[in-house]
Amino acid sequence: MVFGMENILELREVSRRFSKSAFTLDKISFSLPYGAILGFVGENGAGKTTTIGCILNTIKKDSGMVKLFGREMEDGDTDIREKIGVVYDGDNFPGFWTAKQLSQVMEGIYTQWDNALFQKYLEEFRLPSHQKIKEYSRGMAMKLAIAAALSHRPQLLILDEATSGLDPVIRDEMLDIFLEFMQEESHSILLSSHITSDLEKIADYITFIHNGKLIMTVSKNDLAYRYAVMRCKESQFLAMDPGDMIAWRKRDFQIDVLVADGKEAQRKYKGIAADHVSVDEIMLLLVKGERV
Repeated sequence: MVFGMENILELREVSRRFSKSAFTLDKISFSLPYGAILGFVGENGAGKTTTIGCILNTIKKDSGMVKLFGREMEDGDTDIREKIGVVYDGDNFPGFWTAKQLSQVMEGIYTQWDNALFQKYLEEFRLPSHQKIKEYSRGMAMKLAIAAALSHRPQLLILDEATSGLDPVIRDEMLDIFLEFMQEESHSILLSSHITSDLEKIADYITFIHNGKLIMTVSKNDLAYRYAVMRCKESQFLAMDPGDMIAWRKRDFQIDVLVADGKEAQRKYKGIAADHVSVDEIMLLLVKGERV
């Protein structure tokens, strides 16, 4: 992916070692263009939250570079923080606050805080403003966090598993709100999730991370129209050029092979069935299979 002025976010070889857990975030590089949604996919513990911590400077990276809006963020750069809306999986705010109190606190933090917009979201999401946040359901608490993130009018939304634990109807509402946010060409979203169907609906690019390593970044168009899984018998698999394979996995009497260009592979290897591939299946092949 290109580096340059057209990116709202860039990571170059970002690394962080954790001596206690032996987990290492290992040279993560990707970029997010203006006007795009990047889905950040990996199993739990793959390093998604650590990467987001390094982007936001809440976790100190050991090496590498993170650029937001074309510059590196220092602790004192409140103008950059103003432009980023963040929603975490779990508790985003103290439970004894009400939405009304939250609004007052946010107004003191963000110069761009738009109380009228926040009230509009509270009505739209049917969130009572005088009820303590701890009395909200999980779905309501997540909606409140998204309302608060959007109400200081950020350019970049960073969502860490923000749709997990929500029922499909609420998740669908959330995705609509994200797409509405993307109507502005200068806006972008980094959406980390293990609910891959959400990403298939709205992401422009998908980046796969596993065991602290970035495996690959693919555009959704390539995923939809180019990538494929070849379903091979052993003899067919042995006849394939390893250079055409991204990953493979043996399953009972067949071997599934992930290729970057399904049409080309079918031309080259006659008689092997090729299927379109979902993000889930790519994830399984990359994580559970052998990578070439």
